[in-house]
Amino acid sequence: MHLRIFTLLLLGFLAVGGRAWAQDPQEPPTEPTKPRPAARGIPGVDDTTDENRQVDQWQPDDTPLTGLAAPTLGSPEMGHSYWVPGIAYGATVQSEPASSTQGWFVNNYVAATVSLLGTFSRNQIGLNYTGGGFFTTSNFASNGGFQMLTLADTITLNRWQIQFFDKFSYLPTSDFGFFGGMGIGVPGVSGSLGVYIPGLNPGLVPTQGVFSSTGPRYSNAAAVQVTYALSRRGSLTVGGSYGLLSFTQPGNVDNSMALGSVGYNYALTKENSIGIFYEFAGYHYSGQPQAIGTNIIAGAYSRKFTRRLALSLHGGPQFSHYRVPIGTQTKTTNVTAGATLEYATQQLGITGSFFHGLSGGSGVLVGSLSDTATLGLTHRFGRVWNANFNLGYARNSPLGSAPAGTSSTFNDWFVGGGVSRPFGRNINFFANYTAYIESSSALCATTPCNTNYTANTINLSIQWHAHPFVLE
Repeated sequence: MHLRIFTLLLLGFLAVGGRAWAQDPQEPPTEPTKPRPAARGIPGVDDTTDENRQVDQWQPDDTPLTGLAAPTLGSPEMGHSYWVPGIAYGATVQSEPASSTQGWFVNNYVAATVSLLGTFSRNQIGLNYTGGGFFTTSNFASNGGFQMLTLADTITLNRWQIQFFDKFSYLPTSDFGFFGGMGIGVPGVSGSLGVYIPGLNPGLVPTQGVFSSTGPRYSNAAAVQVTYALSRRGSLTVGGSYGLLSFTQPGNVDNSMALGSVGYNYALTKENSIGIFYEFAGYHYSGQPQAIGTNIIAGAYSRKFTRRLALSLHGGPQFSHYRVPIGTQTKTTNVTAGATLEYATQQLGITGSFFHGLSGGSGVLVGSLSDTATLGLTHRFGRVWNANFNLGYARNSPLGSAPAGTSSTFNDWFVGGGVSRPFGRNINFFANYTAYIESSSALCATTPCNTNYTANTINLSIQWHAHPFVLE
């Protein structure tokens, strides 16, 4: 059922985008009119174009500050639309949690990948997809499949900008630090041919920051936003999203979230913007009488330098209402805040995100107060080698004053690092070690009840992609 819903959403997005592809070009009034750069080649298509020359000309990021997507460093202006298929193999050598007696086991992943970039006069669409199967030697799991997809479509019509986003996954485990965040853990073709797609803001994608949730799960977050330029500096953004997290095995808590927002953006300078927005979200739980509504009024700030820095901050009060009282409470007030960061030089890359506020509960709790932070570092050394470090932390606490013994606070970490390098134009290799750690403390009537979980993984993957196919 969820796959059918997702397929209909995807086809609808592509159909809407297709109507704008054949229109004549017009520049939005918020940006000075400038000539379109000359068509340039694609790495692997034009042998005179290497990865460094590919980024000689970049389009600045025009993501609205109060919108649903995180700001980016911009994107290279491509002279052609293209798509490129590939195949990938990956293996995780993993220890069972301490409560198990099996020891180590291996998961083997085999997948097909595809990346697509369509650039037209008023429309740009990007897609990354990875899907396949995995085979395990674990006594506590079975073989299965996995899929990951990200999609973004932007349409520009005079003063209007219309954007669609979708992030979908079907995974055998939590996506929080899945596969060390590299190789098979990221959808699409790796390297310079992979399409750079803006991520949705923290809090919009259903949280999965509890490792002890069990079994395969579907996750999808679809969003649409419309921005209207009121002047050269000011704009209005209206958006909505729907996210769901659904498990294939019993014992977990399926949840969904519908969200709507409206915000005003104002550019102080070319690099600095401020904004204010209102947001409403409703959380529902399959088979549960509980439903939660939240209202947020927040201020926002961003600073952007094309190809160098993209920073956004927001925060404000969050007012929550419970359909079913939690303990003695039917409503609470707390602070919500979020941040995203991208920073890049020739040798160093830094990405980070932070979210504090109410979330769906990660498949374990019926709503939770969450703190989630991630940090990624990449550094190029030598001519082709890259080193990386990844760190993530998630804390999920029960809402309100829940009765003793009915819920727990979960603290989850992942930490790891590795190396990667290309072999020629068509092959990329990744090696990574990641540790996953969970500590939960139940609200018992007397002393805390602590449960610890630790898993160590060694991740290896190799990806091959074909020669890219030019669409125009």
